[in-house]
Amino acid sequence: MAELGHEVDLVTYHLGQNVNIPNVVVHRTPKLAFIKTISVGPSLKKLLLDAFMMMTAVRILRTRRFDLLHTHEEASFFGALLARLFKVPHLYDMHSSLPQQLLNFKYTRFAPLVRVFDWLERTVINSSSALITICPALEEHARKINESIPHVMIENVASEPDCISVREQDVERFRSLHGAADRKIVFYAGTFEPYQGIDLLVNSAEYVVRARQDVLFMMMGGKPGQAKHYLDIVRDRGLEAYFSFMGIRPPEEIPTALKAADVLVSPRTSGTNTPLKIYAYLRAGKPIVATRLYTHTQVLNADVAVLVDPTPEALASGVLSVLQDRELAEGLGRQARKLFEVHYNFDRYLQKTRDILQMAVARR
Repeated sequence: MAELGHEVDLVTYHLGQNVNIPNVVVHRTPKLAFIKTISVGPSLKKLLLDAFMMMTAVRILRTRRFDLLHTHEEASFFGALLARLFKVPHLYDMHSSLPQQLLNFKYTRFAPLVRVFDWLERTVINSSSALITICPALEEHARKINESIPHVMIENVASEPDCISVREQDVERFRSLHGAADRKIVFYAGTFEPYQGIDLLVNSAEYVVRARQDVLFMMMGGKPGQAKHYLDIVRDRGLEAYFSFMGIRPPEEIPTALKAADVLVSPRTSGTNTPLKIYAYLRAGKPIVATRLYTHTQVLNADVAVLVDPTPEALASGVLSVLQDRELAEGLGRQARKLFEVHYNFDRYLQKTRDILQMAVARR
């Protein structure tokens, strides 16, 4: 939005580092010393932090007249109220269905609470001036609730530097550092939440290493407790030598990891949102192996990825097919990169952002 010439006041949590963006002023909630991290998905910590974020937003909204209130995820719950109170158009940036999040993260199956979130979601959508969704599944979900709300689907394109610019010596250094100098890297990046299919990937590794022992499953992401859980599992199965759990890494390290990888995997087993990693995978121009579920197939097809059933045997077969067929691997990589450049480049992202801002403000 700043690149489009707008002045932005960004209200966010006290956590994290400030990023210097021209025309953007960051307003943080009061520091709570006992909250040092925040997990992906629903949590009681977020409930407390969101209360402080609402108070901070009220303070900012009282300072001057704004043209638009742009909220993301559960901030939309109080954003809808503040938009009405301050008579400002409300743009809801919908990155997931929040009732579905409760189930995906196994936070609760308590039906009354899920129904409350469903009501809140419907209320926000019906009262919004405009709506952003990030994938076809969410677009369809939102239109079922209210198809008259102005809407643009803006995919979560990769924001880290393009891995094409990474130097070969940096790739070799990365491989050596992680014990993969002469090995084939099967790379996963993302959270270790249940719906991501990490169990499926670990189970598939047993079949992969039976066929070839020069493989390293490189796992980037996951909280320390989650990484330890899976490290214990691979140790028990005698697979420790074939796994590297890297933990959460700085964003600037991701391009090097992507360029070093031989196969990029997304073993997700549930959910409908397109994983953010898919756009980074496409831009990397490397072969992708993913489960044949709508969460993937709304973006991926057989021209750009090996799509497999969500079983250990099928996932292993997909990984091995890419490792053993160089022509297949290179062809998939070329088509993946082409798909990204045509449909998910930054210029298209900016144009879609410009369109939805104009739609939202027009509804004043």
